[in-house]
This record gives sequence, structure tokens and C-alpha cells, in this order.
Amino acid sequence: MRTLCASTLIGEFFVIGFAGLVAMKQPGLTAGTVWAVSGIAMALCVLLCGMIERRGGLVAGWVLQAGLVASGLVLPTMFFLGAVFAALWWASIHYGRKIDEAKAARAAATAA
Repeated sequence: MRTLCASTLIGEFFVIGFAGLVAMKQPGLTAGTVWAVSGIAMALCVLLCGMIERRGGLVAGWVLQAGLVASGLVLPTMFFLGAVFAALWWASIHYGRKIDEAKAARAAATAA
């Protein structure tokens, strides 16, 4: 599960960075504001890669997904991209757990 979730978060890191570049063109937004928000979100993506298996790590990931969808209020394209990454986050968790269970079953069968 950790590998799939971390891959999703790294993909989000890049999407947030590119969205920050686009957001700089929005009237009424300063570069400092855009990069403060984008930088914090990008840092969270990297930090969450190491927190996935810790208590609250997955919940924090869901909060990040909600923030990504909510960023559509500034850049409407982010509604779509946020929904795509939320679906990828769900799939990473769902299928990652199945893979972990299969690995554990294989290790138990090998040990027996």
C-alpha cells in the first residue's frame, strides 16, 4: 500500500507545482500567496509519503485530497484533477491493502 500511495502523492506534488504556475496568471493573486499555498501543499505531499503507515497518515492524505478538489475554486480545472487524484488515492489504498494481504498470505504459505 505504501508504494502505491506514495506514487500518488508524488504525482500530486507535480500537479500542484504546475497548478501554482497557472494560478500566478490569475488576477488578484500575488506570487507570494500562490507559492505559500502551493509550497505548503507540495511539502505535505512529500511528508505524507513517509507517514502513510503511521496513525492518521491516510486521514491526512484524504484531507489533502479534499484541499486539492477545493482548489478548484481558484482554478476550475483543479475540480477535475482533484477528483482524479482522489480516485487514485482511494484505489491506492484499496488495492494496496489487497496486495499487502496477498504478500502476507504468500509469506505464511512459504513459512508453513
